[in-house]
Amino acid sequence: MSSTRRHITEAELRSLVHRGFGDRTGITSWQELTGGTYNAAYAVTLGESTELVLKVAPPPELKLLSHEVDLMRTEVDFYRRAARVVSVVPDVVYADFDRDLIGTDFVFLSRVAGTDLQHSRDELTPAQLAAVRGEIAAHAARLHTVTGPAYGYPLRGSRSWQPSWRAAFGAMVDDILADAVRLGSRLPAPPDRIGAMMRRHADLLDDVRRPALVHFDLWDGNVFVAADPSGTVRVTGLIDGERAFFGDPLAELVSMTLFRDLAAEPEILAGYAAAGRDRIELTASARRRLTLYTIYLYLIMCIEGATRGWDGPERAGYEQWLAEQLDAQLGRLDRVSPA
Repeated sequence: MSSTRRHITEAELRSLVHRGFGDRTGITSWQELTGGTYNAAYAVTLGESTELVLKVAPPPELKLLSHEVDLMRTEVDFYRRAARVVSVVPDVVYADFDRDLIGTDFVFLSRVAGTDLQHSRDELTPAQLAAVRGEIAAHAARLHTVTGPAYGYPLRGSRSWQPSWRAAFGAMVDDILADAVRLGSRLPAPPDRIGAMMRRHADLLDDVRRPALVHFDLWDGNVFVAADPSGTVRVTGLIDGERAFFGDPLAELVSMTLFRDLAAEPEILAGYAAAGRDRIELTASARRRLTLYTIYLYLIMCIEGATRGWDGPERAGYEQWLAEQLDAQLGRLDRVSPA
């Protein structure tokens, strides 16, 4: 169980409900949701039929990764911006950042229908799964039409908040590599060497001219699906938007195809184009940028376990496997000479 999850008591839940919905609002049922290693989450039913998800942020005094500051505020901001262009993000029903009730941020969200794709994809036919992946990409294309005021991680006074994508992504990489040094993470190469390798390709980032809203965590566990009345399986929810940033839309493909081959899933690029927005062209420059973003995500995944209170042989084996995946991406980058 993650040490970042801030569990609540029934009395605390009542205080949160009364703050958001009034003293007369009754709690019909509630239970903690499993999965996830950052926030605590609860399924809560109010009255006869109001079904919500309560998310509780980690205690703010915890020393986590450098970019993990006020992430719930980023998540709420993401949903509010995303709701302008897509209908499959949760509604922000009540958010509270005063930290006077339980010492940390919390938010009540509408509960999305269906089950997550990670647990339901084996029940889908290949055609159904391909259609779902194309639909996810179409929603992502619509998200990417939202333009931010700058590049990088929002709402947190981050040094990644920059006027160019090159400067923002460089600061994001520097932060995660500094975290690796601080936490003693085992990587396939020294952090300073990894940083130097990535900086050699920084000129590619100048191709990004608009700070698009990027979810950056659209792996199958954060996508919900359900059959509609006609029996067609559709996307019903894109959740956990706290990792969002403003930057290169191409970065979205990393988590959307996590540990899979994009070339084997043409429905993704086709779905993106079908949304009627910009197409993604996998030019040589784009492929190298995609490698940079894959390295960045793998770095996060290799390092974050040290902040979650997760230890033992299972973590060691998982991180060793991740390090091998990271090493392969570093090798791919190292074989390409900067233009």
